Amino acid sequence: MLDVVYYPISAVLWLWHRAFGALLGADNGFAWALSVVFLVFTVRALLLWPGIVSARTGRRLQKMRPELDALRTKHGADTQKLALETQRLQREHGVRPMLGCLPALVQIPVFFGLYHVLRSFNRTGTGVGQLGLTPEQNATTANYLFSAHDVQSFLAARLFGAPISVSMSSSDTVLASFAQFGGVPSLATIAAVALPLMLIACLATHINTRFSLSHQSADPSNPMQADLTRKLMLWVMPVGSVVAGPVLPIAILLYWVANNAWTYAQQHLVHAVLEREESRGSARSSV
Repeated sequence: MLDVVYYPISAVLWLWHRAFGALLGADNGFAWALSVVFLVFTVRALLLWPGIVSARTGRRLQKMRPELDALRTKHGADTQKLALETQRLQREHGVRPMLGCLPALVQIPVFFGLYHVLRSFNRTGTGVGQLGLTPEQNATTANYLFSAHDVQSFLAARLFGAPISVSMSSSDTVLASFAQFGGVPSLATIAAVALPLMLIACLATHINTRFSLSHQSADPSNPMQADLTRKLMLWVMPVGSVVAGPVLPIAILLYWVANNAWTYAQQHLVHAVLEREESRGSARSSV
């Protein structure tokens, strides 16, 4: 059922690996790592315009807040009337709430799809979703658009000595499947790559969240809840990358870091664009 997600993701990853493999070598760990990074950039580039719309929607909603509060005060007891008046107000301000949610909604299946495709390069484990193949069977079994030769290339690839499909919590069975593809990686080698990525992801998430919150106005009707929400977003979400990091493959940590890097650049770019739009609008209205 989810093949509609898995095949497009494997196709984009396959194309980028062909490009970077031609430059660096098909078995090069950096070729595979860059393929994951540019898969992220491809998805985020496709979502750039919806991202701008989402940011514009957020700003318009902030400006609408006094009018929304007035509607809640006036029609609070009549939920149907309140909903109709809210929709009317949104149309007047050009707000499209569903389109504003699109970037986040698309990235959720992409994240889990990438996790599944990467996990399917090594199906020797016996956990949930694993096939329990022998190392020999796994090395000769294709993975979506990737041929058996591509699977062997992925298993042989190393990023600073660590396969990018393993995590700090990978089982001995999974690690043993790399014996004929560059040797069994040690936990120390895996941690030396995974831990810095986890910390970078944590810091980047915090920085991006702080920037986003700095351009949002708190809800004056419930300041305590607004303050609690801000603290949760600023600290709990970044710490989540450290807590979840040990069970996530290195490739997913790369995804996380690359996604945060794009978010940082996009937030600053979109903020500058919207500031210019509002400045022009203010200049026209004052003439």
